[in-house]
Amino acid sequence: MALSVEIDPGSGFCAGVIRAIGAAENFLDTRKDGTLYSLGAIVHNEEEMARLQKRGLDHIELSDLYKQQNSHKGETLLIRAHGEPPSTYKLAASLEYEVIDCTCPVVLRLQAEIKRACERVKPFGGTIIIFGKVGHAEVLGLLGQVDGNAVVVENLEMLQCAQNEGRIPLEKPIELFSQTTKSPEEYSYLAQYLKGRISCQQKLTVHETICKQVATRHKLLKEFARNHSAVVFVAGESSSNGRVLFSLCRSVNPRSYRVVSELDLDPSWFVSGDNVGVCGATSTPGWLLEKVASGIENFAL
Repeated sequence: MALSVEIDPGSGFCAGVIRAIGAAENFLDTRKDGTLYSLGAIVHNEEEMARLQKRGLDHIELSDLYKQQNSHKGETLLIRAHGEPPSTYKLAASLEYEVIDCTCPVVLRLQAEIKRACERVKPFGGTIIIFGKVGHAEVLGLLGQVDGNAVVVENLEMLQCAQNEGRIPLEKPIELFSQTTKSPEEYSYLAQYLKGRISCQQKLTVHETICKQVATRHKLLKEFARNHSAVVFVAGESSSNGRVLFSLCRSVNPRSYRVVSELDLDPSWFVSGDNVGVCGATSTPGWLLEKVASGIENFAL
């Protein structure tokens, strides 16, 4: 079949992920002694994790740290772009790890903002609300800045439920934050909902904490998906950002398909004359986008 394939120039790793992977590769290239451990997946993409593992990166979870009793002096722990709560740094120090902190600067600013906000609202019995995925590494890091004193909501239904349960008193100060990779449209919707139910607008502060690179990405990705007859979206199974962006693609182009790698491609998705767009999450490596594009092109041979 005759078809054309274009890779979205705006897809691929965000700056925070590029920085973290670069630090890991630099360590693996230059340090021959000791071990490099990534606390949690350095990127939510199984293919990229497998590549880094072959180079010598060892992936562990926080629960593994709590189980360790022996000294790890001289071994190195990489904190990924998502960030961690203060308790993780204390634990790593107690186990004598050397730490490479790759927390994204955008996340670091958000952590500092949310800590200051908690200090502002606490004397008045106010509430910190975080729009984010429950259990997500970045969200856990944010909760750690305020000793867990925040309400995490994934959608309007969760916000309404928390309000009905009395966990968000509308008559007291509220400061609203978002996980840096969430949908700007959904965040705006939640903010408008709160504004419509609070009589004194001075009691509500909405912080613009979505990464500007991510926010711009939403607009450009919509245009990219709309301008192609079919779209193949590449993302890891565990990528929260991937789920958000794929839903965005499908909302403007029903012929959008999600794959983890080129092995998931199905030739029945395409027809002769298709102009296929290949795009991905902020956790999708460029080399994987190219492999998927080549796989699609092979259908035309």
